[in-house]
Amino acid sequence: MAEEIRNTSPQTFKVTIDNITIDVPVGTTILNAARIVGGEVAPPAMCYYTHLKDSGGKCRTCLVEVSKGSEKDPRPMPKLVASCRTTVMDGMEVKNITSEKVLDARKGVVEFLLINHPLDCPVCDQAGECDLQNLSYEHGAVQTRYEFARRTFEREDIGPYIQLHMTRCILCYRCTYVADQITNSRVHGILDRGDHSEISTYISKAIENDFSGNMIDVCPVGALTDRTYRFKNRVWFLKPMDAHRDCEKCCGEVRLWTRGDEVFRVTARQDEWGEVKSLPDGKPAWICNTCRFDKKNAGDWIIEGPTKVDRHSVISQGHYQGKVGMAKAPEPLEKVLQGRTPHLLLDIHDESEVNKVEVRLSEIEGPAVGETFNGNASATGHNITDVKIGVGPNKKGTDSTNPNTV
Repeated sequence: MAEEIRNTSPQTFKVTIDNITIDVPVGTTILNAARIVGGEVAPPAMCYYTHLKDSGGKCRTCLVEVSKGSEKDPRPMPKLVASCRTTVMDGMEVKNITSEKVLDARKGVVEFLLINHPLDCPVCDQAGECDLQNLSYEHGAVQTRYEFARRTFEREDIGPYIQLHMTRCILCYRCTYVADQITNSRVHGILDRGDHSEISTYISKAIENDFSGNMIDVCPVGALTDRTYRFKNRVWFLKPMDAHRDCEKCCGEVRLWTRGDEVFRVTARQDEWGEVKSLPDGKPAWICNTCRFDKKNAGDWIIEGPTKVDRHSVISQGHYQGKVGMAKAPEPLEKVLQGRTPHLLLDIHDESEVNKVEVRLSEIEGPAVGETFNGNASATGHNITDVKIGVGPNKKGTDSTNPNTV
């Protein structure tokens, strides 16, 4: 009898999201069902991550309205629910962007996320690919109503490759799940409670395992930054390229961020939701620290081609057209010169005091200084944000050099 009941149970549920009806497998969450529809129908998510077990339910940005529970029980749910934690039922009707209550609640959630978040966007390495930036642009208020002192924390180096800016953290817990589930051991976590909660290493123990760099990729804001890439370049000036190599530790499939022939950083490949892509066998394509931090030469990789970037992304500026790949502008010189050799009036490397072939910005340890371009190609300075203008050493708080910034 039990076998008969099991065999007659439905394999899919019908769910309607923003007036779009689809069939999804039983057990699918509202968020993943909305992602199947795609576009603006999919709620934003700052803490949920498909490849991290038990993630979600922290940030509340994915709240939706369930106007119909199911065919058997059509009563609406009394409150907004977290779509990343709520599974669909057969006949369920969900409202996301078509609900005024959802949009108003999302605006309030964003305001709370920004209460303690500093205005570091002009100097933050995450700028241009920051989920919180996108969320603030779509749902944020023009100015804050918060009048009290913001919480601040000292910047902390957690291992040789990662710097933690707890002042920017929104406590999504993604990095702790990464350490728990894909590394050999976890030496960091959430300390204290309430407004004093912070992510830190236990007794400042360094994170040195082979896959710790993936915490940088999963962080939705600029709280965890790559120390080897810090202040080297802006993401919209770089060209992402898909590449791979034979690696004994990981899949070896990465995204190179290049400018000319220089590789400024290496990251895991991400999908349209900002999550690491899945391999053909269904496993996530996490990469090891060797691929991420040690292989910064283009010769170390087999280049597959330019990454397909959404045309709405600032990264696509000047490099891409739509989602089909890199748009190469037509070359008029061959047609105009008709086989003649062009006469070069000047060589930029001979005239410019900055564009010097011996200076490779991706290889120096810190930001370039005047001495870098005046004879000492390896010269580097301290991060300008380590000193606050008119105040002195800036050990606490934001990266802003504005003396009026807390």
